[in-house]
Formats: sequence, structure tokens, C-alpha cells
Amino acid sequence: MSIRSLTLFGATLLMGLQSSQTALAQPRPIELKPGDYIAAVVNQDVVAASEVVQRTLQLREESKRRGVAMPDPAALHKQAIDALIDDRVLVTHARETSGKVDEPELDRVVSNVAAQNKLTMPQLLERLKQDGTDFRTFRENLRDQMMTERVREREVQARIRITDGDIDAYLEKRKEQSSSAGQMNLAHILVKVPDGASDAVIAERQARAEAVLERAKAGEDFRKLAREVSDDATKERGGEFGLRPADRLPDLFVQAMVGLKSGELSPKLLRSGAGFHVLKMVERQGGGSLTTVTQTHARHVLLRPSAQLSAEVATRRLAEFKRAIASGSTTFEDVARANSEDGSAPEGGDLGWMGPGAFVPEFESAMNALPLGGISDPVPSRFGVHLIQVVERRSVEIEMKALREQAKAALREGKYEEAYLEWVKDLRSRAYVEMREWLD
Repeated sequence: MSIRSLTLFGATLLMGLQSSQTALAQPRPIELKPGDYIAAVVNQDVVAASEVVQRTLQLREESKRRGVAMPDPAALHKQAIDALIDDRVLVTHARETSGKVDEPELDRVVSNVAAQNKLTMPQLLERLKQDGTDFRTFRENLRDQMMTERVREREVQARIRITDGDIDAYLEKRKEQSSSAGQMNLAHILVKVPDGASDAVIAERQARAEAVLERAKAGEDFRKLAREVSDDATKERGGEFGLRPADRLPDLFVQAMVGLKSGELSPKLLRSGAGFHVLKMVERQGGGSLTTVTQTHARHVLLRPSAQLSAEVATRRLAEFKRAIASGSTTFEDVARANSEDGSAPEGGDLGWMGPGAFVPEFESAMNALPLGGISDPVPSRFGVHLIQVVERRSVEIEMKALREQAKAALREGKYEEAYLEWVKDLRSRAYVEMREWLD
């Protein structure tokens, strides 16, 4: 079982409808306004020139927020129209091949949208009216999103092939890692690198991390350095994760610590998506059994970025939720019930007991790094942005059949992104796409 197997559409948030419409937030079919033009025809649908302008502005704003170099106007225009064409290809394919979305099911999703935004149904209708979106359009867009997600999961999964040989190789690798790694207590100091940082900023952060590494090599107390310098939540614990099995630590960290003994520093910086890490092996214990695995009982809150909710806004909202939980003004379960866009919301975000490979790698890595009761910072994945809390952990013996199923699930997750991109590419190659000239 993975997060992808849970109900994927709880609600779509209403934020910024008037400024960021995408293909899934357009009429079926789109109704051109006076003075508008058709930029492209995709299967039985169209992309309007006004949509390309809106998407181009959206991409420009995203580039500014991330601090990355702005593409030239022609490249930005092509990026916008390509994205809109891909949207239309997926939606039109879903309409042709997806099963019917029942009206009661769609009614529940619409009700969730209102509840998610603390609106009554009359207030939701008024909000849509203010944003220039009629209720029928809004409702059909949600239907499109649900159908597209269903088709995506079914067809992408069907493209992934895992052989017995793949499973055997995976288990052999896990066996080697288990016998050599065992349990370890790692400590790290993170010098964070912002998303989209310029080369100059990256160089400055790397130099800062190198200076910290040299101080640690010179004998300064690692725990004190972590509390002084680290940009990670573990700084209050001196950067330590605590003693845990290797499979409950980020693979990137475990690989970097191969060969190190208790008390030794990693001689080089580790670069991850978060920034630069200075690593220390605080304690290492002997290897474990492959058939003994650590299961985690966790909860999460999921927000799905959309035309109505950018990833940046979702991240800020989840950070606010975390602060509210930490202050004691609310509980994780209450936040999940009121806000999570996932089928686990009614149970307070409870995901039950799960073993290694049950979740997507980015989710599992963040979850494994948490102590009992710990709450993560916002964690992005292909499903949205998550807030994660670890409730309990336990070690259990599993049968070989279950072990192989677990390995198969982990391998499928590893191949999912590549299969998805190939699926989109294949759908577009078979779609009817007619480009038309239009006035800017």
C-alpha cells in the first residue's frame, strides 16, 4: 500500500482562481471570449490565446519567486503552450477512457471544497461568482481532475514491469546493506541552499559548510556546532537522528557513511536537495536481519498544489499548521480532518502501520528521520505537500512472500516517474495537435 493507493481527491482549494487558471480550470469545451483566439487544437478541445498569456504570466511569477533566471520570451511562450497542450492531452484522453464519475461522488468532492475553505455552499457559489467561474464549469473541472487521476494511476502502473530477477537483485542489495550497516546514530549539520539559488549563493553556502567541516575536523564539539550553525530541526539534539536501523535513515546519508566507525567524521561534504551536510558517525552497531523490518505508524496532512493553490502557498499553510500544533492550540488529528486532501482525513490522517517501500521515497525518507511524536517540515512529493507525524514504531518478522511483495512495491515506486513521463510523451505523440497563429 502506498500514498498513491489512498483516495487521491478529497478537495481542491479555492485560492487565486482569477489569476491562475489552468487547462483543468477551463470550460468544457472552452468558450472563447470576444477578441480571444485559438492558439492550438488538441484532439476535440482547444487552447485559447488568453490561456497561454495567463500561463506565461504564471511561469514568469514562479521564476521570480524561485529566484531562477528568466527564460527569454519565446522560450517562456513555448513552455506555456507545451504545458497547456499536455494538460489537454491528458484531460481528453481521460474523458474517452475513464469510467464514469457518479454524481453523488462529485457532490461529496464539491462539499469538501466548501468545508476545506470553511465556506457554506451558498458562500462557495458566491466566491466562484466573484472569481468569474460559474458553478457548472467548476464542477466539471473537478470531474476532469478525478478522471485524469484515475487514468494516470491505471495506465502508468500497467507500464511498469518488475521481474523476479529484479526482486532477487533488490533483496540481495538490501541483505548486503543490512549486514554491513546495522544500526547507527548519525549526526549532521545542514547548511541550507534555497530552491532555485543562483550559482553565487550555492558557492557561498558551500564555502560556509566547508568552514564548519574544518572546525569539526579541528576538534570542536559537534553537538555545539550543530546547535550554533545547522539549519535543520535536529540542531536542538546536536544534529543527532538517534540510534536506528539503516533502513530508517535517508539512503543518501547511509551511503555516505559506509566504512566509518563510531566517532568518525565524514571527510567530505554531502550535497542533497536541501543543501550541504557535515556528517558524523556518532555510534554504529552490528548488522541486522533482512526479515526483521521496522514498521512505522504515521499520520499526514496532504495539500495538493493546483491552479487554485500554488506549492509555495501549500507549504506556508502546512508550516502554519505545524506551529499551531506545537503551540497546543490544535492537534494533528484535528488539522488533518479539517484540511487534508486525502482519504485518510476522516481518521485524522492516520496511515496505519507501514513497512519500508510502502510510501514514495521522499515521503519515506522524511518519515524515517523523525523521532517518535516528531512532526516534519512540509515535505513535497508527486502527490502534493505533506506534514508528517510519527506515532509509533515496531520491529516485526516478515515472511519471504511478504518480503518479496515489499521489494516489488519499492521497485515500482522507483520506476514510476520515468513511466509517467513516457506515458505523457506517448499520449502526446498519438494526439491530434494543430498549432494556430494568434495575436499577442
